[in-house]
Amino acid sequence: MLQTPEVGAARLLDGLKARDKAEQRQILVGALRQLLDDGQASARAILAAPRSGLACAQRLSAVMDAVMRALHTAATGYFYPVDNPSQSERIAVAAVGGYGRGTLAPGSDVDLLFLFPHKQTAWGESVVESMLYPLWDLKLKTGHSVRSIDDCVREARADMTIRTALLEARFLAGDKALFGEMMRRFDAEVVEGTAAAFTEAKLAERETRVQRAGASRYLVEPNVKDGKGGLRDLNTLFWIAKYAYRVHDAGELVEAGLFDAQELQMFERSEEFLWRVRCWMHFITGRAEERLSFDLQRQVAAAIGYAGRKGQEPVERFMKAYFLVAKDVGDLTAIVCAALEARQQKPRASFTRLLGSFAKRKRVRALGHADFTLKSQRLTVTDDSAFERDPVNLLRLYQIASREDLAIHPDASRLVTQSLKLVTPALRNDVEANRIFLEILTGRRSPEMVLRRMNESGLLGRFVPDFGRVVAMMQFNMYHHYTVDEHLIRAMGVLAEIDAGSLEAEHPLANEIMPTIANRRALYVALFLHDIAKGRPEDHSAAGARIARKLGPRLGLTPSQTETVAWLVEHHLDMSTVAQSRDLGDPKTIESFAATVQTLERLKLLLILTVADIKAVGPGVWNGWKGQLLRTLYYETELVLAGGHSAIERKARVARKQDGLRERLSDWSETERETYIVRHYPAYWIKADSSQQEKHARFLRESERAGDTTATMVETDQFRGVTELTVLAPDHPRLLAIITGACAAAGGNIVDAQIVTTTDGLVLDTIAVSRAFDRDDDELRRAERIAAAIKRALKGEIKIADLVAQRRAPPPRGQTFQLAPEIIIDNVLSARHTVLEVSGLDRPGLLYDLTTAIGKLNLNIASAHIATFGEKAVDVFYVTDLTNAKIVSTGRQLAIRKALLEVFEQEGAKSPAPKAKLAARA
Repeated sequence: MLQTPEVGAARLLDGLKARDKAEQRQILVGALRQLLDDGQASARAILAAPRSGLACAQRLSAVMDAVMRALHTAATGYFYPVDNPSQSERIAVAAVGGYGRGTLAPGSDVDLLFLFPHKQTAWGESVVESMLYPLWDLKLKTGHSVRSIDDCVREARADMTIRTALLEARFLAGDKALFGEMMRRFDAEVVEGTAAAFTEAKLAERETRVQRAGASRYLVEPNVKDGKGGLRDLNTLFWIAKYAYRVHDAGELVEAGLFDAQELQMFERSEEFLWRVRCWMHFITGRAEERLSFDLQRQVAAAIGYAGRKGQEPVERFMKAYFLVAKDVGDLTAIVCAALEARQQKPRASFTRLLGSFAKRKRVRALGHADFTLKSQRLTVTDDSAFERDPVNLLRLYQIASREDLAIHPDASRLVTQSLKLVTPALRNDVEANRIFLEILTGRRSPEMVLRRMNESGLLGRFVPDFGRVVAMMQFNMYHHYTVDEHLIRAMGVLAEIDAGSLEAEHPLANEIMPTIANRRALYVALFLHDIAKGRPEDHSAAGARIARKLGPRLGLTPSQTETVAWLVEHHLDMSTVAQSRDLGDPKTIESFAATVQTLERLKLLLILTVADIKAVGPGVWNGWKGQLLRTLYYETELVLAGGHSAIERKARVARKQDGLRERLSDWSETERETYIVRHYPAYWIKADSSQQEKHARFLRESERAGDTTATMVETDQFRGVTELTVLAPDHPRLLAIITGACAAAGGNIVDAQIVTTTDGLVLDTIAVSRAFDRDDDELRRAERIAAAIKRALKGEIKIADLVAQRRAPPPRGQTFQLAPEIIIDNVLSARHTVLEVSGLDRPGLLYDLTTAIGKLNLNIASAHIATFGEKAVDVFYVTDLTNAKIVSTGRQLAIRKALLEVFEQEGAKSPAPKAKLAARA
C-alpha cells in the first residue's frame, strides 16, 4: 500500500527540531527530494495500471501539496515563527493554474499564489523566500505571485490570464479565512456579470492557441496540451462552465444542463486518456514534452500496451485512439458553445426583430422541407423526433446546409450523433439517401466543409462503413501530415477549388481541362474513395477499387461510371510515380503509361485527381516542380493517345524544336547554329523545353569562348519552387557522384537531375535543388555557393568524400522509422537503358553514396530522378554499361544489387533486415 504524501511530510518535519537554521534547510531539502522521488515512483506505478492517467496526475499533485504544506510549516513554525501574529502577519498559500485543478504532469510547472491581507511585510517576504528557495534547490519549475486581496481583484479585472488562474485557485496552507475572503471578493467583484466577456475571451484565446499549435486536430504529430482536441481544450470548457454556471467539478456539468450522462462520460474518458498520454510523454523524455512526435509515439504506444493487428502497427492503433479522443473533445466544445449561446442570447430591438423574422420566414420556406428550420440563422430540425420520423433527414440536414450555404446549429449536430443508431443497412441502401449523399459529394459549393461536419458528427463513417474504418487512422510516416479521413476530405476541398476555377495560377493545366471532362461525378467519387482501403494488409489501391465497384451502384452511378471510379482508385498513384521517378524523355516511358491510361478522358481525370491528392497531403508537399513534371507527362501522353507515337512524328517534333532554336539564335551565324544543333542527340530535343535549349546554347558558347571546359550556371524558378544548377564538364563515370556530393556538402537538397551528353564528349547536367529562401537574391547567393563547391570538386581542389562525411549526421528519425531498402532492376521500362529503382530510409548524403557506388560499378548514368516521401527516398537511375548497352547478365545484376544494398548497410541503421526485389525483365 502506498504511503500518503502527508505522512512522509510529517516525518520529515520531526527532523527539524532542535537544529540550527542552516542544518534545518539542508535536512529539509534532502527530505523533500526523497518525498518527491518517492511520489514520482508511486505516480509512475499508478500510471502503469489501466486507465490511470488522471489518477497519476492527481497523485503528483497530492505529493506537491504535501511538499508545500511542509514548507509552510517549516517557514512559519521553525524559520520565522510568530507567537502572537498581527493582522498583517497572515498568509495563505494557494495553488493556481493547472496545479490549482489538483492535477500535475511529471514535468509541469508549479504555480503558486502567496496571499496577504494587505501590503507585504518583512516577515511575509522572509516566509515566501524560505518556501521558494528549497523549491529552487529541488530544481522545480515554479511560477509564483505575491499579492494582497486588493491586488488579486484589481489584476483579475484587467487580465484574463490572471483571472483564469484565480478561477481555479485552491487553498494549500496558512490562513484559510484569508483565502476564503479573496475568493468571495473575486466571485462578487470580478466574476459576477462578466460571463459573456470571459467566454468570448477564452474562445478567442483558444483559436489563437490552436492556430499556433496546428489548426487541425488531425495533425500526425499533435500537441497533447495545446493542440486542437487536446487537454487545454478540455480545460477551456471547464473554465467557461465554472465561470458561467458556477460548477466546481465535472460531475456538476450534468446538473447544470451542459452535458447529458453519456457526454459526461465522454468528457471524463477523454480527460483520463489525454492525461495518460501526457504523463507517459513526460516520464519517457524526462521533461515537459507536449508534442507527441514520431519518436515518442512508438514508446507511448508500448507503455500503454497497444498491440498490432493485420495491416496496422501498434503505434497506428494508438494514434487512431488518440485522434478519436481529439474528435470527442471537439464535439464537447461544440456542445458547450451551443449551450452558452442559447443562455446568453438577447432579444433584438423590435424593428430589427420584425425584419429578421420576415427574412427568417422567407429563408425557412426556401429550405423546402417541413422538418427543418432556422435557429440563430443556423440550420436545425423542428423537433427532436425529426430523424426518427424519417432517417433520410440525417442526410437532408447536410444537403440543405450545402445547397443553402448554411451553418448547422450545434444542437442539430448533437442530435445527429445521438441518432446514429438509425443508420441501418436499410438507410444505406435507400435510393433517396444515396442520391442526397452523391449530391453532397459533388456539390458546386465546396463539399469539404459539409463532409467534415458529417465526419465530426459520426454520420459519414456510419453511412459509408468503409470510410468509417479510416476515420482517425494515422499512417506512421513523415510524408502524410494528416489522418486518412482528414486527407480525403481536404482533397475534396482542393478538387472543388479547381472545379470553381480559383486555382488557375497554381494549377493551370488542371484548371484548363476541368470544364472539358465528361465524368465529373466519377472524379469526385474516385477522389473520395482513393485512400479508403488504407490500413488493410493488402495493397490499398486494389482493395479500394473493389470497394468502388461495390459502392458505385449503391450511389446510383452507371456501370460505366462505376468502372471509371474503380480504375481511378486502382491507378491513383500511377501518374505521380511515373512523373517523379521515370525519364519523361524516354519514348518507352510515355508509351507504357499511355497503354495503362488508354483514353484521353482517363488521362484528364487522373491528372486532376493526382493534383488534388498531392496537394492534400500536407503543407509544402505540393510544389511547382511536381506540377511541371505532371504537365510534361500529360502533354507527352496526350500526343501518344492522339496517335502521335510513331517514329515519324517524333522526328518531326525534333525538327520543329531545332527550327525553333535556329530562330531564337538569329544573332548567331548559320555555321554556328548548325554546328551547335548536331552536338545534341534526338532525346535532348524532346526533353528540353524551348527556353532551356536557348539558355544551354548560349551557356556553352560563353564557356567555350572563355576557354572553360568546367563551368556552372544558376537560375531560380519561383513557380516550380526550385533552383536550377547547370554544370558543364567533360564526361566521366563519377561525374554525377561528384556533383551530388558537392550539393550534399553545401546543404543542397536535389529533387531532380537531367543529364545530357553531347556528341563531342561533354556533359550538360541540370540539377534541380529545392529552394531554401523566399527571396531570389538570398537563394541565388546560396546557389552560387553550391555551384562554386561543384566547380572546385570537379577540378580536384576539394575532396568530396571528406566534405560529405563532415555534414553527415545520424538521421533524426533513424530509430523511429524502420524501412528496409529495396532494389528493383528493370530492363523493360526503357528501350535503351536499364532502370535501377532504389528506395530506403532517407539520410544526408544518400544520393552521393548511391551515385558513387554506381560509378564504381562502371555504369553510365543517363538520367536520375529523385523523389522523397517523408522519411522514404526513391531514387531512379537510367544506366548502361561502358559500351552503352543494357545490363542483362544475372551475375552483373546481382553485383549491382549487392553494392547498392551495402550503401544502406554501411550506415549501420538498426532497421529490419534489408530485402531486395530483382526485376530483370528482358
